[in-house]
Amino acid sequence: MVGTVERAARLAEQHLATALPRRWQHVRSVAAKAQKLSPLVGQDAETLIAAAWLHDVGYAPEIVATGFHSLDGARWLLRHGAADRRLASLIAHHSCASYEADERGLGQVLRSEFPQEESPTSDALWYADMTTGPDGQDLAVGERLAEIRRRYGPDSIVTRFWQRAEPALLEAVSRTQDRMAAYPM
Repeated sequence: MVGTVERAARLAEQHLATALPRRWQHVRSVAAKAQKLSPLVGQDAETLIAAAWLHDVGYAPEIVATGFHSLDGARWLLRHGAADRRLASLIAHHSCASYEADERGLGQVLRSEFPQEESPTSDALWYADMTTGPDGQDLAVGERLAEIRRRYGPDSIVTRFWQRAEPALLEAVSRTQDRMAAYPM
C-alpha cells in the first residue's frame, strides 16, 4: 500500500502543483497532518494518507467535470485506475461533501455512486482537511470555517452548505480529538 501513498502524492503534485499552487500547499499540509494522525487508524494508515493527498484533486482544471470537486476527483480517480472504490468514496465524501452535493443538486448522484463511510479514517481525513488553511497553516476548525466563509462570501453555495454541515463536521473533528487524547501522539 505504500505504493498507493507514493502514487497519490505524485498524482496530486502532477495535477495541482503548477495549476493551483495554493491548493497544492493546502494538500501537502493535509497529507502531512494525515501522516501524524495515521496511528489512530491502524491498518488504514495508508488509505488515510492517500486520501489526504488526493482529496482536492478534483479542483485540477483537467479533471473538473461537474464543478463539484469531491465527485469529479473520485470519478476521475476510478476511471484512471488510481483509486479503489473505498479510497474514491472517502475522497467523494470528505469534509461533509454530501451537504455540498445536495446544494448542487448532485446528492443522489454522489450517494448512488459512492457509499459514505463513517469511521475513524473518514473522521481523521475530515479533521486533517478542516484544521488546515488554504496556505497550509494549522487552524482550529472554527477558524477554518470562518476563513472559508470570508473567502467565498455570504451568498456562495459553499457558505450555504457549511451552515447545514457544521454540526456533522464538528462531531467528526471531536471524535478525532477524543482519539488523539486517548492515543498520545
